[in-house]
Amino acid sequence: MSLRQIAKFLQVSHHTVKNALAEERPPQYKRPEKINPDIEPFREVIFQMANIKKFKGSRILEEIKSKGYRGGQTSFYFYLKKIKLEVKQKHFTPYETAPGEQAQFDWSPYTVLIGNELTVIYVFSYINGFSRYQVLEVSLSQTQPAVFEALENSIRDSGGVCSRIQTDNAKAFIDNASVNNFRWNKRYIHFCGHYGFSPSRSLPAHPWSKGKVEKPFSYIENHFIAGAEFESFEDLQNKLKAFQKKLNQRLHSVIKALPEEMFENEKASLLSIPEQRYIGTKEEVRKVTFDCLISFGSSRYSVPWMFAGKQVWIRVSKGYMLEVYSQSNKLIAYHKLSLKKSAVVIQPEHYRGNNSDRGNFERLKINFLEIFPGNELFIEKLRASKRINSRYQLFQILQLSKLYKEEDFIEAINKSLHYNVFNSSFIAGYLEKNHKQKFDLNRSRSDFTQIQTINVKRDMNEYRLFNDPLNNGLN
Repeated sequence: MSLRQIAKFLQVSHHTVKNALAEERPPQYKRPEKINPDIEPFREVIFQMANIKKFKGSRILEEIKSKGYRGGQTSFYFYLKKIKLEVKQKHFTPYETAPGEQAQFDWSPYTVLIGNELTVIYVFSYINGFSRYQVLEVSLSQTQPAVFEALENSIRDSGGVCSRIQTDNAKAFIDNASVNNFRWNKRYIHFCGHYGFSPSRSLPAHPWSKGKVEKPFSYIENHFIAGAEFESFEDLQNKLKAFQKKLNQRLHSVIKALPEEMFENEKASLLSIPEQRYIGTKEEVRKVTFDCLISFGSSRYSVPWMFAGKQVWIRVSKGYMLEVYSQSNKLIAYHKLSLKKSAVVIQPEHYRGNNSDRGNFERLKINFLEIFPGNELFIEKLRASKRINSRYQLFQILQLSKLYKEEDFIEAINKSLHYNVFNSSFIAGYLEKNHKQKFDLNRSRSDFTQIQTINVKRDMNEYRLFNDPLNNGLN
């Protein structure tokens, strides 16, 4: 075929056919990369708005038109696409921090077999930036209290805290992640203030800015999660902590050292942490029924009998354990959360001392005076004032005496004589308000040994948060 016949058949110019046949390779269409001269004065402005401020194309076009751009829309979007393609090829310089300068914190969901049941868990990772020393926590929840608990446990496991902690833009940390209206979550700011570190965040769609904590999740998934089965949640916790130890004792591919050894050098640079744990996360109040039960999540759980009819605080730890605190913030009971609805979970020891086998008054009197000799006057006045149920009152008082130090209990007896009030409720109230209980819950090491007696005092700003309309649905 002639050049003109080919051109007619392809519906192109015969010069195009001539040039194509002269090439050694088949022709490829390339759009000429011409930049409209009207765009030239705005190149730097467009680049800044597109790649730094993350403005949409329509917004950028409006901005440059207001600054004098007279070019067309097509040429503008052609140029915008070109500069965005350039920044997609990202190259990063490794960013190292000084000892104690920065830590990074993040978490990831996984589905694993626990007791032959598929269960969604959340593995939290906290990495000290200089040493790469890593702390792993696990929970069945990713609510704000669960996130704070994992972060707090990680800080305490490290024995100190870096001056800055890098996080992402999760709702637990940030109320508004936008560049123009950015706002930290108030409760997280209180948490930062309690531990004395500065918060910092990665910009949206910038995961590389916390790569130290992002990258290890792939290793965790492949070397711990994949194919794993666990007998119970406690078994999962124990094995995760064993895996954490293994991670910190292996040669790190970047720093070419053992994180555990490097962390020994970093410890001296960490900020010291307060003795008291943070108590700003949301606790709930429950009233104990007279059958010693509280309601939570459509089920009921027992508490010690001496708190019947009183109000208590409850907290959920790791989405797995229900903790019950007295009004003076002392841990009085804990239960594994029931997976069944409308369950009644009872610990028999919570009802000891509230049964009908109390013995007669004389035997109780002998027992009381053996423990607290010289207090016959108290017994006589108790019997005179409580003629009908004196045996019950004395029995309850004897049970209360097991929960406090002897000198504290004698002080309560003297107060009872001073005010001429002789009943177990008065003595229980006085002791609860003024002295520490001797509860020994015998938690195993895996059952959240971080629980300590908490100072109930708080800044009044904590209470304002509950009435702040900006914090509706905080948790």
